[in-house]
Amino acid sequence: MPDDLVLHRLNAGVLELVLNRPDKLNAFTPSMHVALRAQFDRAAHDSTVRAVLLTGAGRGFCAGQDLGDRDPRSGGPKPDLGATIGTYYNPLIRAIRALPKPVIAAVNGVAAGAGANIALACDIVLASDKARFIQSFAKLGLVPDAGGSWSLPRLLGEARAKALALTGEPLSAVQAAEWGLIWRVVTHPDLMPEARALALKLAKGPTLGFGLTKQAMQAAATNTLDAQLDLEQEYQRRAGASEDYAEGVTAFLEKRDARFSGQ
Repeated sequence: MPDDLVLHRLNAGVLELVLNRPDKLNAFTPSMHVALRAQFDRAAHDSTVRAVLLTGAGRGFCAGQDLGDRDPRSGGPKPDLGATIGTYYNPLIRAIRALPKPVIAAVNGVAAGAGANIALACDIVLASDKARFIQSFAKLGLVPDAGGSWSLPRLLGEARAKALALTGEPLSAVQAAEWGLIWRVVTHPDLMPEARALALKLAKGPTLGFGLTKQAMQAAATNTLDAQLDLEQEYQRRAGASEDYAEGVTAFLEKRDARFSGQ
């Protein structure tokens, strides 16, 4: 991996991305945003990328936005945070959600503010038992962004979502898993081995079907039942015409492991 703001390595179909500002708990700068978006663009267009694994360097996953250049004591015009969100955070969340390939977050430590919500935008979230999720916006007089005001009520319900957003209290990884905010908690030494094994398993799978499944699940949040049934019909038609489906059935009948191509 090169020495950069976002380390990246492609191995066996898994694009591993590491947020790499450990001295700042991987807080975002504009340059870091650009680097991360470039890697998700790569994942979208490179057929050799079949799954993405996102984590952080050092003791934290991501502390959200770097506030170092936003000190109000320095004077000058007030920042346009809407422009920051529209330029950087919203496109990133849309890229993660739209990517027709599995995205796994391995949360190795604190995930605060937008850092927490970027993790929650991923398809599967594994967390170290040392990780914490913090909606730190409340401590700054801000509103949850990076999709937080959308994902939290859907994952937790309105009562818990509001309480986390208004108090900014840390949520342990164990509690997050018990509440259904994330998928699984593992011991800290086991986090990356388990996350890499999961990413590799998904990369070897029928990724075209995985992409359609991801899109269907996300559409269900706003679809009616009738609309979702129609969507399932269309997606199943597309999946059934794929080479992966033919290979899966053939492998089942021949009692062997399937060799999926993502086509």
